[in-house]
Amino acid sequence: MSAEQIQAQWLMEVEAVRARMLAAGGKAGLATPDMLVGKTGLEQMQAMLDGRSPYPHIADTMDFALVEIAPGKAVFQGTPQLKHYNPLGTVHGGWYATLLDSALGCAVHTTMPVGRAYTTAELGVNIVRSASHKSGPLRAIGTVLHAGKQLATAEARIVGPDGKLYAHATTTCLVFEFPPRSA
Repeated sequence: MSAEQIQAQWLMEVEAVRARMLAAGGKAGLATPDMLVGKTGLEQMQAMLDGRSPYPHIADTMDFALVEIAPGKAVFQGTPQLKHYNPLGTVHGGWYATLLDSALGCAVHTTMPVGRAYTTAELGVNIVRSASHKSGPLRAIGTVLHAGKQLATAEARIVGPDGKLYAHATTTCLVFEFPPRSA
């Protein structure tokens, strides 16, 4: 497929996901404990993707959306906008970092068994190509490298429909019991 065909497919996929989420009542918000307890990380992520639990407000702020999950994998799609620019007239590094961190964290999240959660301990980002509001949709694809009882590591890449790499990142996450046991 050509880059134009892939871009058209990506746009249709993200709109289908958004429509499915909204049709099920999905909206930005915070998950309640009853939405999380007793579910694996993959089940929690699937509930968000299906609109049965809220997606994070940052997705609206940064104009990106979760479009795909699988065990050890998460894919987000976003299009940089003028509101994401820094004063020098380029896309702010925080846009790349946020998109990558979301893909990394959610990929790790899909590996969490019932009663386990994680938090980012380290995030390393490399921006290798400038994006702009003319770039069209870009995808951050996060993949877990290791998911242990105490640490998880993952890598992610932001790519365009033409396969060009825009940025890549790695993370180390601390894994812990959730909810914590009472003393």
